[in-house]
Amino acid sequence: MSTSAPPASSPLDSFRLDDQIAIVTGASSGLGAHFAEVLHAVGAQVVLTARRGDRLDALATELPGAYVCAADMADEAERERLVAEVVERFGRVDVLVNNAGVGGSVAVENEELDRFRNSMEINVTALWHLSKLCAPSMIGNGAGSIVNVASMLGHVGSTPVKQAHYCASKGAVVNLTRELALQWARKGVRVNALCPGWFPSEMTEGMDTDEASARFIAANSPIPRMGELRELDGALLLLASPASSFLTGQSIIVDGGWTAR
Repeated sequence: MSTSAPPASSPLDSFRLDDQIAIVTGASSGLGAHFAEVLHAVGAQVVLTARRGDRLDALATELPGAYVCAADMADEAERERLVAEVVERFGRVDVLVNNAGVGGSVAVENEELDRFRNSMEINVTALWHLSKLCAPSMIGNGAGSIVNVASMLGHVGSTPVKQAHYCASKGAVVNLTRELALQWARKGVRVNALCPGWFPSEMTEGMDTDEASARFIAANSPIPRMGELRELDGALLLLASPASSFLTGQSIIVDGGWTAR
């Protein structure tokens, strides 16, 4: 089966996701909630998933037709239930946005093993597992897009913001993205990574109002500020949609030039 994109009547048409089934993990807040809103705006049938079902329900009231399936990405059985429920209800999965993740600043000498393991479980293992679970549907349809939300910190170190567990996990996501892309490219499934820099989210809560954080970002980022959520929209839509039908195994870094230094 051909993996090329169907012809579009307008260049903008290739960025639409009309009637595509799109799972967004970590959709209860921050980047995940915003990503769900963006995909819904271009026609996707969005499936919202995260641990906090009440927040998902609230978001769903703003996104007509959105489907809520609360699940804990740290739990193997919950991940399996999520994908099985989506396939049973909608018949397939077209787009998977692996956004759920954990972070936090701590020096290595004070970091507990359980914290490191938890970071790897949610940021890497769950992402690998969900991709594996969704792949049969995508391969069976001859098309699919997986967007792994990594980080610019998968490409560079974070210190003086010390978070070895986060950098290690996001570096793993970047290279896992490459390998999944290679394994599934000839089966019609594209796998790419979206790597945000400093953006407002639960992980960076307070940085946008803290003067010391603002000075740190201004001193180190060529564009001397935090990003705005809307500034991720273009990269997300590119990777999720047929507009990137010849793009796989890549990382798009949206960081105000941080990693270009």
